[in-house]
Amino acid sequence: MTTPESLADAQPPATGEVSDGLGGKPTASRFEAFRDLAHARARGEMVFLPRHLTGHERRRHVRQTIREDHETRIANRDEEAVAKFEKLHRSVFSFFRGTCLLFYRDMAGEDAWMPTVLTLGDVHPENFGVMPSVDNVPIFGPNDFDESFYAPFTWDLKRGATAFMIGSGAEGRKGRKKQRKIAACFVGGYIDAMEQLAADSSEQYQQMRQDNAPKLIRKLIEDSLEDRSHWLARKYHDEYSWGFKADDEHVPITHRLPEFQQALEKFVEDKGVEIPDRAGTLRVKDVCKRLGQGTASLGLPRYYLKVEGPRQDGTDDIIIEFKHARRSALDGLAPPGDYVIDGDAGRISHAQGVLLVGGDRFYGAAEVDGIAFMVRERAPFRNDIDLDGLSGKQWKKYAEICGRSLAQAHALSDEAGLVDRDIEPDILAAIGSRELFVEDIVAFADESAQRVHADHEHFRADHEMGAFRSIDRVFR
Repeated sequence: MTTPESLADAQPPATGEVSDGLGGKPTASRFEAFRDLAHARARGEMVFLPRHLTGHERRRHVRQTIREDHETRIANRDEEAVAKFEKLHRSVFSFFRGTCLLFYRDMAGEDAWMPTVLTLGDVHPENFGVMPSVDNVPIFGPNDFDESFYAPFTWDLKRGATAFMIGSGAEGRKGRKKQRKIAACFVGGYIDAMEQLAADSSEQYQQMRQDNAPKLIRKLIEDSLEDRSHWLARKYHDEYSWGFKADDEHVPITHRLPEFQQALEKFVEDKGVEIPDRAGTLRVKDVCKRLGQGTASLGLPRYYLKVEGPRQDGTDDIIIEFKHARRSALDGLAPPGDYVIDGDAGRISHAQGVLLVGGDRFYGAAEVDGIAFMVRERAPFRNDIDLDGLSGKQWKKYAEICGRSLAQAHALSDEAGLVDRDIEPDILAAIGSRELFVEDIVAFADESAQRVHADHEHFRADHEMGAFRSIDRVFR
């Protein structure tokens, strides 16, 4: 059995080094230790998990995990890493969103006997939203695939239910009893949709659009609609409507235009993208570095490319995003399986292609300077729900909608994904008693949410003492 002390102190040598003036000493990494832990638990061994740690040992675990997860950004003294830690300090919901690795280390090897699907990995209320379809019309569904990984279907449900509890408490100011009911609506929506999909196999055709969306989502789509020329002028254009404007979110790097032009052309060729008429000749007019975007990914390289539209006057340009891809938080923690995708950007691109019906045609993987990037189009109607403005009834409805959307994504794992058997009957058989399954997931989420609140207090105390200005290194 793994003991509390050995788990908290395990620091096998890291696989790489980061130069920060300390003589090139290796960073302390527990990746291998946790992979061994996950494999042992998946085999059915009784092991000690980090969620069993209490007091100061738990505080040290939180500190070490966050340092390890951000070691490059911390070592490079990245200003956006500082901004991310400030954001996490202010809000428990932001803390939850930005510490996926911490959450999944508490689940190492869990539910190994459950059916495997291509999970979203980071399910929470703001990772569903409005985005462009392959036909450039607004659709609603999962919109973030950075942490996607083949894992037990329950992993998405457990993170999602926890997220709806924390989100409805922090953003919606709902009490614990109402939080549990909202989480139960999320799980219930998932089961309802999975039962329907098992009966009619409609997962490949369903798409939530303005004409068929529930009232809450139809209103979100309607509110997101904006004329492209107005959107471009408001957010991106300089005074000549040619290059990117320079502000605290956009830093023009026009000198790098040729390499991004080449990267975009190679991406389109490798992926076999059918270039739409609205993209003109795919001419990149300007490039900027995007700052201050996201929560978990804050501080990672992100670039916007402005591609000239057919009118050539700046009113119909399209914006293509290149976002740095990193290893999924589930890697090394999910029970070992047969489904593996090489490369982080390729994994993310694979997930979007599988989990979203008729999604963005520009979604995919590219490489710039040997660094893997996820590629996607920005659009005037890309939008997320305003959690602050939801009533209690709307929270329940939104949770149910997201649960149903997640079920459709999971059901697609055996269509475009790698799963080689009909997954819906297996999931329903694994769920068994609906009442008991919902109770189990909500109970897990309740305990997890309380742990996140306690971890946030540990993080706040450490942050105020300068804990995240340095990384853990091996000196012996």
